[in-house]
Amino acid sequence: MVGARIVITPDGQDIDTRHLGFTISPHEECAVEEAVRIVEHHGGTVSVLTLGPPEAAEQLRDAAATGASRLLHLKTDGREWDPIATANAIVASIRDHERDDGPYDLIFFGNEAPDTGDYQVGIRVAHLLSRPCVSGVRNLELSDGRARARREFRGGDEFFDIELPAVLSVKEGINLPRYPSLPGRMRAKKAAIEEGEPTWRAGATHKELLRVPSAPRERAEILGTGVAAVPALVDLLDTFGVLP
Repeated sequence: MVGARIVITPDGQDIDTRHLGFTISPHEECAVEEAVRIVEHHGGTVSVLTLGPPEAAEQLRDAAATGASRLLHLKTDGREWDPIATANAIVASIRDHERDDGPYDLIFFGNEAPDTGDYQVGIRVAHLLSRPCVSGVRNLELSDGRARARREFRGGDEFFDIELPAVLSVKEGINLPRYPSLPGRMRAKKAAIEEGEPTWRAGATHKELLRVPSAPRERAEILGTGVAAVPALVDLLDTFGVLP
């Protein structure tokens, strides 16, 4: 939820972010925490990748402050990337690094983008890499090269037993992310960030215009008091079409 007043750029194509702050989303924050916990218990390393403008580097350093050891920034010029282009750029970077270091056992995503509600990227990445994928994960256990993931579904729980390597999209609440320590923040300021510049490609849809909706006009109705106001209330509700 945005607490600031939304201002559109003069060309109507973007939100003016000059006076807005950014932070890693709760889902991605939990994804980083889950990866760090797994490495603490089972060994290995945590790499964090983001695709975004130069300002996104700050979120990578936040991840480094909580335990990520490798930071990857696919830099963009601020143009909007659709889910297909985003997934393709991420997969290209993953394949480059896996060619040298071997496959990542687990690739974590936040379950959805908190601003757009987009769920597609993690699933598209899994499809392109031909790896099993579970979304909406709220609990995870690892054993003998397999992952047991739980997610909530229609008031119950679904359990998935999948072979690694795999792709998982996790939801906020799978864990309680730690606060970065002061030494962690100091190390993060000096952490190296590997950079790449993927080529932007237009998606199947394009943006025409952004518009801030006008504030709704408040309307007050005085219906009377007591029982005498009931017929007027019924008539008003009927006018609004909310009566069966």
